[in-house]
Amino acid sequence: MATMNSTRGNILVADDDPDLLRLMQIRLSAAGYTVTTAESAEQALAHFAVARPQVVVTDLRMGHMDGIALFDAIHGENPMLPVIVLTAHGTIPDAVSAVKRGLFGYLTKPFDAKALLGEIERAFAVAGGAGTGAADLASDGQAWRRSIITRNPAMEDVLAKARLVADSDASVLIYGESGTGKELLARAIHDASARRERPFVAINCGAIPEQLLESELFGHIKGSFTGATRDHRGLFQTADKGTLLLDEIGDMPAVLQVKLLRALQERQVRPVGSNQTFDVDVRVISATHRDIEAEMAAGNFREDLFYRLNVVTLRLPSLAERREDIPLLANHFLAELREKYKKPVKGFAPEAQELLVGASWPGNVRQLYNVVEQSVALATTALIPPSFVQQAIHHQQTRFASFEDARRKFERDYLAQLLKITDGNVTQAAKLAKRNRTEFYKLLQRHQLDPKLFKAASRSAQ
Repeated sequence: MATMNSTRGNILVADDDPDLLRLMQIRLSAAGYTVTTAESAEQALAHFAVARPQVVVTDLRMGHMDGIALFDAIHGENPMLPVIVLTAHGTIPDAVSAVKRGLFGYLTKPFDAKALLGEIERAFAVAGGAGTGAADLASDGQAWRRSIITRNPAMEDVLAKARLVADSDASVLIYGESGTGKELLARAIHDASARRERPFVAINCGAIPEQLLESELFGHIKGSFTGATRDHRGLFQTADKGTLLLDEIGDMPAVLQVKLLRALQERQVRPVGSNQTFDVDVRVISATHRDIEAEMAAGNFREDLFYRLNVVTLRLPSLAERREDIPLLANHFLAELREKYKKPVKGFAPEAQELLVGASWPGNVRQLYNVVEQSVALATTALIPPSFVQQAIHHQQTRFASFEDARRKFERDYLAQLLKITDGNVTQAAKLAKRNRTEFYKLLQRHQLDPKLFKAASRSAQ
């Protein structure tokens, strides 16, 4: 074994070819890493606890114990530790199979030195995000993204763009399906910015009734409305000098869109019931699952507000588009949850891992977390069996919808019921809903409900 001191992080390299081992040690040490070498998988395991590596690089074919067996042993101790396997072309299927079980990746021999360094840098980014080296990575500028675990190229591209825009005060609009991590990305941008020491405040614009949303954003004074028993600072003032995330901005009512635009243009807010304005210095990040351009075309979203919010656009891929991240995320959640539930769970059985990788994940990362939590809560063995994962996936997909999905379904069903009652008469339906006719039409357009169809249904029923 040989160790060379450096500052970028610790790497354990295992290979039974002494010349190749020495060459990798020289190259990685020159790149600034602390390198511990082992000439066998058994020796690597013996040094594992002492070296405390953040990344492991191992040859696949080695003596009695091969690289996959080494990966399995390490994975049992630390499921989040990135392991990279070096493999010949004839053994690629073995490496691919291991990737499905959580192996970080593999390189084919002979490998390019730049390719190895690139793969190691990606692995260190994941190690930092997983909490297995954030302190070491802070000096390399990776601490800001420590909560985002990925090795997916599309996700890495989003993070690269996020890092570039973080230093400015440009408004950012984040698109992504429910559960993809829009708030995590917004917080990461805040943590990478000069405002990192100031507040990060988030509000879901679709989860708060219209009457209360204005007060939450801009504040109110005592007596301005029923229930206003004291003065209330709005979130714009709370986030002063920091960052405000307006989540689900596409659900913001039209009246408030006008007031938000004014606040952004004038950099001032006026609490409800007050004649006084307050200066605010806030970096605004918005997020939505909606197609805002389609909402603008339907008249549901102001074009001038869109261009004010959409200086930079970031689009988060769905979990189904980043399947290589599923084992990383699942094992990261498992490590958290086994502490919460005090369960001696070490990982997922190979078949259970394959079920996780192959699932459709309409609820994205949030749904994956729920599946892992249910599996850990019920676990009675060291390895979670596939039956638990299958049951949890089915349970999540059939029993639970996100708040946004449930809200959309309720709205659509409610509007359809009104149209049925009134035989498609929009004026009558709007009166029953206590909404003006224009607003009611916009709601129908949002849910693609055609009143004519309900009139035709009524005639055919007669």
